[in-house]
Amino acid sequence: MTRTAFFISDGTGITAETLGRSLLAQFASLEIRMVTKPYIDSTEKAANLAAVIEATAVRDGEKPIIIDTIVDQAIREIISRAPGFKVDVFTTFLAPLEEELNVHSSYSVGRTHAIGQDDVYMHRIDSVHFALDNDDGARIHQYDTADVILIGVSRCGKTPTSLYLALQFGIRAANYPLTEDDLDEDGMLKMPRALAPHRHKLFGLTIDPRRLAAIRSERRPNSRYCSIDQCLQEIQQAEALYKRHHIPYIDTTRFSIEEISTRLIAETGLQRRFSPR
Repeated sequence: MTRTAFFISDGTGITAETLGRSLLAQFASLEIRMVTKPYIDSTEKAANLAAVIEATAVRDGEKPIIIDTIVDQAIREIISRAPGFKVDVFTTFLAPLEEELNVHSSYSVGRTHAIGQDDVYMHRIDSVHFALDNDDGARIHQYDTADVILIGVSRCGKTPTSLYLALQFGIRAANYPLTEDDLDEDGMLKMPRALAPHRHKLFGLTIDPRRLAAIRSERRPNSRYCSIDQCLQEIQQAEALYKRHHIPYIDTTRFSIEEISTRLIAETGLQRRFSPR
């Protein structure tokens, strides 16, 4: 059975989608088609969407799930007439909070994801620029201003994790690739000279060699770069380096970028400059 879930908002839809996906992820046995509908900010758009929801109910033979953060009352009434199981985020959570806090909510569209405080927004942009500028060991002279330096072999998740840390938490994250250029005369991976002064900022990433080989195969199929023997050797060398220099590290094989980032913050004690969006 396939069910359809609509995440609806008169703003960006990010809040409705984030909450909806988190809730529906608990029902792994069901096949759920997820549809995000942002900026439903007029009665005309609402009426068109209500017709789509009704057609979906007919097609699926089941009521769609509707998770919304709509503020405008006229739009809410139109959506409420569509056939579906409705989870109204604002009504569910704001009403009890109003009673507890003894203050009426502003019921404003898009407050969570608006620019709002300029200093927070500009810090977010600055952190993202830092992550891009310091990707893959590009600018080692900026490491003194980094909050953390991610290290690991190629394609183990350093770049997306750096960008997520920057965008979601304002953390200035650089990353540096461990390559064969860092091997000593005995064939052992040594601490790269550029990283030695910043050892306290290092955090390692590792990954299952078979998973690494599969990822690399998409980039350079049938190459030494993606061979299981090469991947196994690189991972063993990297993990040996981490242990030898007491560098904390995490296996990224079964973790999402969100989980990697939050685990990293928890283990290192890094301070978030703002809450995630």
